[in-house]
Amino acid sequence: MHTRISFAATTSTERDLLARAGYRGGVRVEGRGSFSLPSNGKTRMRSLVVIGGGPRAAGLLERIAAQSPTLPLAVHVVDPHPPGAGRVWRHAQSPLLRMNSMAEDVTVFTDGSFDGLGPIRPGPSLAEWTDIDPTSFPSRQVQSTYLAWFFDHVTKSLPPNISVTVHQATALKVVGNRVWLDNGESLNADVLVLALGHLDADPEPEHRKLAEHASEHGLIYVPPLYSADADLSAVTGDVVLRGFGLAFIDLMVLLTEGRGGRYVRGQEGLSYVPSGAEPTLYVGSRRGVPYHSKTGYRLQGTRPSLPNFFVADALQGKELDFRDDVWPLMAKEIAWGYYHELFTGHPGLVRMPFVEFAASFTDLPWYSEEMRELEVLAVPDPADRIDFERLDRPLAGVTFASAEEFQKHLRAYVEADVARRSDPRHSADLGAFLALLSVYGQLAGLMPFDGWWHGYFSYLASGPPPDRLEELLALSRAGIVRFLGADMWVDAVEGAFVAGSATTPDVVRANGLIEARLPTHSLSRTADPVLRSLRAVGDVSEDAAGLVRVSPVGRLINENGDEDPARFAVGPYTTGKAFAAFARPHTNAPAFRQNDVLAQEILHQLGD
Repeated sequence: MHTRISFAATTSTERDLLARAGYRGGVRVEGRGSFSLPSNGKTRMRSLVVIGGGPRAAGLLERIAAQSPTLPLAVHVVDPHPPGAGRVWRHAQSPLLRMNSMAEDVTVFTDGSFDGLGPIRPGPSLAEWTDIDPTSFPSRQVQSTYLAWFFDHVTKSLPPNISVTVHQATALKVVGNRVWLDNGESLNADVLVLALGHLDADPEPEHRKLAEHASEHGLIYVPPLYSADADLSAVTGDVVLRGFGLAFIDLMVLLTEGRGGRYVRGQEGLSYVPSGAEPTLYVGSRRGVPYHSKTGYRLQGTRPSLPNFFVADALQGKELDFRDDVWPLMAKEIAWGYYHELFTGHPGLVRMPFVEFAASFTDLPWYSEEMRELEVLAVPDPADRIDFERLDRPLAGVTFASAEEFQKHLRAYVEADVARRSDPRHSADLGAFLALLSVYGQLAGLMPFDGWWHGYFSYLASGPPPDRLEELLALSRAGIVRFLGADMWVDAVEGAFVAGSATTPDVVRANGLIEARLPTHSLSRTADPVLRSLRAVGDVSEDAAGLVRVSPVGRLINENGDEDPARFAVGPYTTGKAFAAFARPHTNAPAFRQNDVLAQEILHQLGD
């Protein structure tokens, strides 16, 4: 039986539930400093220090618990934020901010799909743990409490020979096997794991110049950072936002509803009632369009078998070029998911039996004239065929004589996207989504993610809830949000920032500029003090993209190319990254497999 907490009422109810239990962030805390969860380990205690206490650290501890080690082990988790949730998912953020996943699509537990060496330890998804609608998009505060409960659950499931001490502090440096904290403590680490999550970074040269320009001219400049951490109090007037992904959606929410505005649904749809405190937001990006919204329907046909054409094991050990060797197979796999659902769920939209189509599809390269001929023959309506290049750049070659014409065009584009993602007639998009997840998981074990691919994946599969795009439309109609277009550019001029795009000839003059994206991971520019201390003595190194180099099992690689047997790193800032620390159920999630391997390596290094 699993503990259940109801979130059907209000955010204050959620806080009251935790307060009555004596918890902050899901773990009972007596005060700032450290606290221990007791164990009976007595002799020859080994030590594991995990810097970072978010969901990745909790997932690692879960895999350690699952493997039931017998050695006496003291685990130290170091993080100034509540354990389990960590910084990004901490409860102390705006209740307006929500997840971009449905409650039923979030789990921190392994299930029958898991093929790691460690045992399966099933548990409740977010939807099962709460009583909210499984198809709703919960607040990040709800997810924070789920993650905090998971950490508490994991620590209680550890064998008695393992103790866990949580240090609510910041790790400052690592010297030898000592980890120094900002509260004056130092910890011995027989094994060190860096589970740092998403990192802050020093400004890139362009951002430094823009910040200096803003300071000199009395303007507003917000560099790349996490939306929940941004100080937006000074943001007023006309403001340019560079980026149209999830960070933009968060900023849009904080600068509108967060300023006291509200939405009203009437006969003509959703409208926005401003508070008068909102700035005017001019948004653009390379694509010039927002991420596609999440789908709101189920498969109408049979579930596709995945993986099918893109199987990482078949490519291991080969010298691979992403664009020439890997992407064509990925594209074919995604198209397979799409057409499998189109044929099995919507036979009236196609002109041949699926068995016949599948036989020809299997034999043809994705980028071949024969494949295009097969699509034309089998799928009569071009709108029902998948086109990756058109999806990637919907505004390519499209121009408008005025900004007003473009506002109407993009509103129609977003309206069509919202309608498509809620209409089961287009459930082939969900088939493509499932194949995207399969491809994502396969690629994680094959090679570092290509920068274009991760952006493309996020654009197609990690978009906002549909109602966020409805809100975007309402803000556009109210004149609060203005669309700039594709291939956006920004310049700093006397007393202002100016911005435009390749889509219209209009140029906007603004008193503020916000970089609506996360910082780029870069070891050479990282703001993390531990990575800085390791880099200063050559104990850590970066690849050409600036990511921390790790071995296939996560060991740090120093500047001489040597692996450190007792230091590991995991997360999106490393070359071994599996991005999400939690996952959709029944997907054999890369992060869970990575945690499993890492737990085995750690226990082996410790002598278990």
